[in-house]
Amino acid sequence: MNKKDLEFLYEIGTLSNMQRGWGQHIKQKVASVSEHMYRVMWLALIISRMEKAGDENKIIKMAMSHDLAETRVSDLSYVQKVYAHPDETSAFKDLFNGTIVENFYADVVEEYEKRESLEAKIVKDADNLDVDLEMREIQANGFIIPKEWDGFRRDLRDKKLYTESAKKIWDEIQNSNINDWHVKANKWLKIPGAGR
Repeated sequence: MNKKDLEFLYEIGTLSNMQRGWGQHIKQKVASVSEHMYRVMWLALIISRMEKAGDENKIIKMAMSHDLAETRVSDLSYVQKVYAHPDETSAFKDLFNGTIVENFYADVVEEYEKRESLEAKIVKDADNLDVDLEMREIQANGFIIPKEWDGFRRDLRDKKLYTESAKKIWDEIQNSNINDWHVKANKWLKIPGAGR
């Protein structure tokens, strides 16, 4: 490991401290960039398997790295992006420069940014769907999401998601119960005589 590799690891560690821009508009804490990227990776893998297509290794690499430039340019909200145009290309190149993973930019990040390959489209779908998952979580905890967002998110589903699988997931998210996974897996249901 060289010094740049170590600096890279410390830098990407700061993503756990970085909140995503859209949280500003709902006055609610949202997942950090690091938390977001982790779930995007799993979502992209699920979409890929539903589609029965795409190079999973490349998809995971794209998902792992798709927002890394935000260590240097931040995560801008949909309002901020009207006025600010961060140079993510330079940020990515500087972040990877001199590291043992320097080829990530040319191998997967650049491809992701172009949105031409199936893998890039799958990762972008996962990136968008993670917001809808988090919105359901926030709503389930009693917070009211601005009503105006219903139309925005529906338009995203209809006009911006690339894959049919992502559209299907979006539909399922809308009526999902965020608590099903743990309610159905609890000891009272799984272990006869629990609590006696």
